[in-house]
Amino acid sequence: MIVDILRVFAIVSIAFVVGKIVAKIKLPAILGWLITGVVFGPYLVEIITFDIMDANWYKIAMKAFECFAGVMIGKEIVFKKFAKTGKQIIGITFVQSISTFLFVSLVFALVFFWMDIPIYLAFVFGGIALATAPVPALSIVNEYHTSGPVTKTLIPLAAIDDVIGVAVFFTVISIIGSAMGTGSESVFVIVASVCFPFIIGIGVGLIASMIIKKVKNAKINFALLLFFLCVSTAIGVLVDIFLFHSFRLNDILIGMAFSATLVNLIPEEKTEEIFKKYDGILNLSLVLVIVNLGVPLDYRLIAGAGVFTVVYILSRAMGKIGGAYIGGKITKALPTVTKYLGFALLPHSGVSLVFTGIAAVTLNGIDPNLSSIVQGTIVAAAIINEVIAVIIAKYAFIWADEIGQ
Repeated sequence: MIVDILRVFAIVSIAFVVGKIVAKIKLPAILGWLITGVVFGPYLVEIITFDIMDANWYKIAMKAFECFAGVMIGKEIVFKKFAKTGKQIIGITFVQSISTFLFVSLVFALVFFWMDIPIYLAFVFGGIALATAPVPALSIVNEYHTSGPVTKTLIPLAAIDDVIGVAVFFTVISIIGSAMGTGSESVFVIVASVCFPFIIGIGVGLIASMIIKKVKNAKINFALLLFFLCVSTAIGVLVDIFLFHSFRLNDILIGMAFSATLVNLIPEEKTEEIFKKYDGILNLSLVLVIVNLGVPLDYRLIAGAGVFTVVYILSRAMGKIGGAYIGGKITKALPTVTKYLGFALLPHSGVSLVFTGIAAVTLNGIDPNLSSIVQGTIVAAAIINEVIAVIIAKYAFIWADEIGQ
């Protein structure tokens, strides 16, 4: 285990260096982190092997760092500031999420009808497509210190988008599983998957805020912040093990809910003082989470990417960009938000791979060939899309004139 930990440490160190090199050529450092994960993962150099990825210590450690990364989202959700634009953000999120689901489902329904493939598979693709991976886009926000309407809309939207994504995807899988006579997700599992991250994050955040408010020493408060984040992760792991019997909960949402609770219950001066000390841990967490996104990606699938992969990438991009545009128009958002927000929502791999694994289990019980179609398409799309999406996300902030303000 010690050797395995050293392997992970070595890759993270390499990722930092590669990220710096990539940044020198005016590309986001996250691209270097992602490529490092792909290159040194189990499909190429094999520094991180399948055995390491399957080890419980590795999974739990990654969940902890996801929780730490989620703090970046939550600490920006201050209800006093959110009150003015909250309805608008919720409106844009709902429209672009549902638009993506419907558009991708429709496109694949037409393709599958023509190719004599069961139409219900189109809704699986739609359910997977609507989710957004918040960390890649938000790491760009962190790296370039972006500031403006698109940034302020993106941060809370990323969290809400994932909630809608989880709800829609599990509903689709449950309906298909029930209709086709296979084991399907219960209503309880669907609701619990959405609600438990918030219950855990808010619950631990309430306790932490009561204690931190009474402590005046900044170093002790910072230590308390880290301690309660670890407690949040531990509770999430216990819920996963004893309730879901698998690592199901979204720990980014746990960290987000925890930090959002803190910033709304603790005086602003105190939270700023605490989070100033947090930057180093946040940067480390972002690198680890992004490297972990790249590790399971099989580069060989790029060569085998076919029509379905192209259709998926293009239809999802059109759904996100078009849905954000329509949502912005309906809610009367600022022109920069309407035009460019959708381009920052293209990163996708982490959530899509989780959904793909769950969909594969259900589809295997119906027709293994359908499972292969979904897995091959999404994994190939994850590799191609993530590289392109990270670059496009950076340019979205440039077009919106929010880098360097």
